[in-house]
Amino acid sequence: MIQGGGAKRHRTGRWRATGGQGRQGRTALRTAAATAVSAALISGGVVGLAPAAQAAAPAVRFVDITGDGGTVLKANVVTPANANGAHRYPLVVLPTSWALPQVEYLAQAQKLADAGYVVLSYNVRGFWQSGGQIEVAGPPDVADASKVIDWALAHTPADPGHIGMAGVSYGAGISLLAAAHDRRIKAVAALSGWADLVDSIYSGRTQHVQALAVLDGAATLTGRESPELREMFDNLYSSNLSKEREMIAWGRKRSPAAYVDQLNRNGAAVLLANAWGDTVFNPNEYADFYQKLKVPKRLELRPGDHATAELTGLFGLPNDVWTDTERWLDHYLKGADNGIDREQPVQVKSRSAGGYEGYPDWKSVGATREKIALAGSTTIHANVDSGADGGIVFLSSILDQVAQLPPMASIPLLPRRWAAVWQSPRYGSAQQVRGTAALHTTLTPTAESGTLVAYLYDVGPLGLGKLVTHAPYTWHGRTPGTPFDVDLDLFSTAYDVPAGHRLALVVDTVDPLYIEHNPSGAQLTFSSPSDDPSYVSVPVREQ
Repeated sequence: MIQGGGAKRHRTGRWRATGGQGRQGRTALRTAAATAVSAALISGGVVGLAPAAQAAAPAVRFVDITGDGGTVLKANVVTPANANGAHRYPLVVLPTSWALPQVEYLAQAQKLADAGYVVLSYNVRGFWQSGGQIEVAGPPDVADASKVIDWALAHTPADPGHIGMAGVSYGAGISLLAAAHDRRIKAVAALSGWADLVDSIYSGRTQHVQALAVLDGAATLTGRESPELREMFDNLYSSNLSKEREMIAWGRKRSPAAYVDQLNRNGAAVLLANAWGDTVFNPNEYADFYQKLKVPKRLELRPGDHATAELTGLFGLPNDVWTDTERWLDHYLKGADNGIDREQPVQVKSRSAGGYEGYPDWKSVGATREKIALAGSTTIHANVDSGADGGIVFLSSILDQVAQLPPMASIPLLPRRWAAVWQSPRYGSAQQVRGTAALHTTLTPTAESGTLVAYLYDVGPLGLGKLVTHAPYTWHGRTPGTPFDVDLDLFSTAYDVPAGHRLALVVDTVDPLYIEHNPSGAQLTFSSPSDDPSYVSVPVREQ
């Protein structure tokens, strides 16, 4: 999970992180924040585990572990009550999330220890009191995970033949990367993580500036950025295209998708869980990654934003994600016959209502598709926000999760000078959108670079549109006045469109979530040639 930050836009159209404090100020803030977060998580764990307090409690130890290159990692170990050297227990290793301290998982660790696991949670390098610098799941982080396993096998009653890793956000990505490099890991639960780091913060060749600012701000407050990371952030904020290949190579090295063959060879069972509205790690990358895995696997997608689906579980409260995580570990580390391997491996929950839907694979989620024609020729002017937006990082998707209130716009009132709008006929019955909508159109720009953002709305009888999904798209080096094809996958979702409503595709050029690259005065013309008609393809569940 990640925490707050900020960004400021300058007149040049570039973005950068705001503010900053001296080293002493940051250290003091880290110490105070560590105390507050630790107290909250520990008290949450105690409250959540209160009914079990009468029984013998699992033993908790705070330890130092020497990681890669001698870096000291702060960690805690939770062992089953009355554990002794006469019996070995399955081991679960939990790397912390971005910017959270080592007590993050204490409530879940105690639950797992009660269930017969040795649980070791450690603060990843560069954050809080652990040594080193933030490497963003680079090779030192992967090596640290193996060092932690080595330590656990030498200092706890952990069973070397039954080792798993799990984590939220940063911990999820490190767990997947570690499983690709360490054959000892037999099961992974990667919650709200990433598969392709480039696609996370640079999808559609567009910088996700609000997500970048939150990551950057949280790292500044709670950790120590490496010079390489600082350079990456600065290059992204400044749209430094001369460094684009370097940035992509940096991200690929830290992407589990780049090591899928190694994961398949090593054979660890992989549970992937994410939220439809994750504004840091979009769900498309997990869905694509899932299809390439050839190991025992499961994909779960729910309403929410980054790490919000797992949040209550960190306080020991009932939580679907953590329940399935324990079931996954029980089956693949303990051999428990709990049925999780016989359930449909793809489980999705609609943002609108209802329970979970099971599918045999990801392709089956969006097997039926409806094409909405984008007829005619439409020209829009760039550089002005039309009012169609993807929302605010975290806030918008959390409102959608808890109150079914996604970002909204009045479709009839969107200014056609700055927004292109196409609408479907009204539907006579409810439409269950499931999977990945795809846009295909022909674009003629007046400038060699530019950005567009495509939005799909559910439009009610009064014209109020609720955001179903969206995605950005940026191009560089195009010949002005020359048309080219645009093919864009929107972010995957599950949303129910009521009977009597229609779908609308809206395209504009400015969204606060992203950095845009439209020169002043630029115009975009969308057309639909007879031999290559434009459309948006919407995946709809068969009913």
